[in-house]
Amino acid sequence: MTLLVAAGGTSAALLARRDARSAAIAKVVGVAETIAHSPAVAAGLRATNPTAVLQPFAEATRLATETDFVVVMAPDRTRFTHPKWNRIGRPFDGSIDRALRGGTVIEEYRGSLGPSIRTVVPIRDPGSGVIVGLVSVGITTASINRGLLAQVPAMAITTGLALLLAGTGSWLLSQRLRRQTHGLGPAEMTRMYEYYDAVLHAVREGLVVVDRQGRVTLINDEARRLLGVPAGVPAADLVLPPEAAALIASRQPTVDEPVLAGDRMLVASRRETRFGGRSLGTVLTLRDHTELRTLAGELDSVRGLTQALQAQAHEAANRLHTVLTLVELGRAEEAIHLATAELALAQQLTDRVVGAVDEPALAALLLGKSAQAGERGVELCVDEDSRLTGEPLPSRDLLTVVGNLVDNALEAVAGAAPPRRVRVLVRHQDDQVLVEVGDTGPGLSAEQAAAAFRRGWSTKPGPGRGVGLSLVRQVTERYGGSYAVTAAPHGGAVLTVRLPVPT
Repeated sequence: MTLLVAAGGTSAALLARRDARSAAIAKVVGVAETIAHSPAVAAGLRATNPTAVLQPFAEATRLATETDFVVVMAPDRTRFTHPKWNRIGRPFDGSIDRALRGGTVIEEYRGSLGPSIRTVVPIRDPGSGVIVGLVSVGITTASINRGLLAQVPAMAITTGLALLLAGTGSWLLSQRLRRQTHGLGPAEMTRMYEYYDAVLHAVREGLVVVDRQGRVTLINDEARRLLGVPAGVPAADLVLPPEAAALIASRQPTVDEPVLAGDRMLVASRRETRFGGRSLGTVLTLRDHTELRTLAGELDSVRGLTQALQAQAHEAANRLHTVLTLVELGRAEEAIHLATAELALAQQLTDRVVGAVDEPALAALLLGKSAQAGERGVELCVDEDSRLTGEPLPSRDLLTVVGNLVDNALEAVAGAAPPRRVRVLVRHQDDQVLVEVGDTGPGLSAEQAAAAFRRGWSTKPGPGRGVGLSLVRQVTERYGGSYAVTAAPHGGAVLTVRLPVPT
């Protein structure tokens, strides 16, 4: 601000100097032309003693117009008037050639009175128009400077007031900025920004900051990855997934709330940020639990399969003892029949699953689910119309859909009256994969069927439920397929999913 005011003051001084010089030129030209057009001056030049006639007139004009000299001369430069009497009769110093040709001379010249701005104008005879003399009027540079110096106090006061105003404004602005930055200076703000920016983009936890108007003001790299947000989209233009947006809009503190974003299962925590007693907005933290959820599901399957194998081992031991006892009693044929009947039943299920489903991961899943169902006292049968050759869809998506549908069916028939049965149909036809799982459970009402695939909905209470079918919905919507819940002919429910095969 000081440099700005100094530059303004310098510019004002230069403009004043230029204006003073222009005013001086205009003044001397005006006075000289007035004198040159005066008939008394032309008559005085024809007098016997021109000095006696013109000197009083010239001095009176000089004093009246506040100029420094008025010199009337002959065409040969001889002075008839001058402020100093000893200069009268001597030759005029300066340029007169242009004036002798009828023009006007304007110049800055160092004469007998020092540097001055002067003009020379021709004096013509009123009758003939012949140039009979010249008149020069000038103002010394010292007089111009004295006029400028007279303006210095006013300029100094103006400049001082401007500096005072600028300083006061700068001080008030700095105080306001310090209040807004909580006393941090530019260096501290820069360092804090660099540290925080590095930390926010380095942590492996998604972070979304939303202001009080619901606009996203900050999102780090991990949050963009988890939410599937392109890297080039500004934070203010982001549109969050529906469940994340609903969680922020709820305005309720939330800890480890499951949120679906695309095909990811996220765990979100929401809290309001406050400073100095006022709300600043909302902070949403996100952690990816997709892989953990998958591993937990696989662990449950393995645990169920282990329990089923333990139960089967126990049953196999009982049957083995029975077979040995029958052999000892001499009833070999009955022993052979008992042993081969159990083996044939297990082999029949394996042959049906492997023959219908070429995809090894899905076949292993169905066999594992069959053992798990047997442990629960549920009969799981694979429909004879099941046919799945090759790998029309990624194994991960097929396992998500089939596994969650079967788990849901097993949960539905777990507390139902016998017979407890689950039927699975997986078929690839007409450029789509049909997955149909029916059960003999209590079934679903129309309202329950409409909400079955919504996240968090479940017929059984308890935390962590209502996730499996929502994952099925996410996979189905990603492929542009469809899902439906219908009533089974003999009770229970049938969940049908159709997944188009990408071309």
